[in-house]
Amino acid sequence: MYYNNVVVFMQEVFSNFYDFITNTITSLGLWGPILGCFLIVLESIIPILPLFVFIAINAIAFGKVGGFLISWVCTVIGCSIAYFLAQKFSKYVKKKFNKNTLFQNILLFIQNLSLSQITIILAIPFTPAFMINVVAGITNIPFKRYLLALIISKIFLVCFWGLIGTGLIESFKHPINLVFIAIMVVLAYLITIIIKKVFKIDW
Repeated sequence: MYYNNVVVFMQEVFSNFYDFITNTITSLGLWGPILGCFLIVLESIIPILPLFVFIAINAIAFGKVGGFLISWVCTVIGCSIAYFLAQKFSKYVKKKFNKNTLFQNILLFIQNLSLSQITIILAIPFTPAFMINVVAGITNIPFKRYLLALIISKIFLVCFWGLIGTGLIESFKHPINLVFIAIMVVLAYLITIIIKKVFKIDW
């Protein structure tokens, strides 16, 4: 009973927020699409914002293809900005936790992740993207490696949220979505491997 009440409440919250953003974008006319793009970028920097809502709105505002491309590009831009912001303060953070062995081990582990591993992590829909962006920047993962992982992984991430739309809570009830996520992650991995071989990338 409690679970059902929580589900209903969350659905109402998402629905009301979705309606508010949609109406706002529609009422702004030509400025509406610009706001849609800005919200996608902002979500990568401010983690409390719901990415799946903005992707669904872009799909409605620009059409499926246009909405996908805009959401994909803006997500990559937003994650890149978060990466560079974290990198700017990386020296301070490392100095602050210099004597924390656990923190240092985590940084070392993430810094040594391969292109394929980073891509897989970023392709999982429920991965906290903001945290990944920040940690990647702090550990100074080479940006070209991180950017390529972003470009590949966000294709599948945007596709997933575009199909699920605002039905986030309902998606948990359907095991087929877990299969979809698994297929998505495998495809992201395979594409990464192919790109590495074709372009002879060794990073």
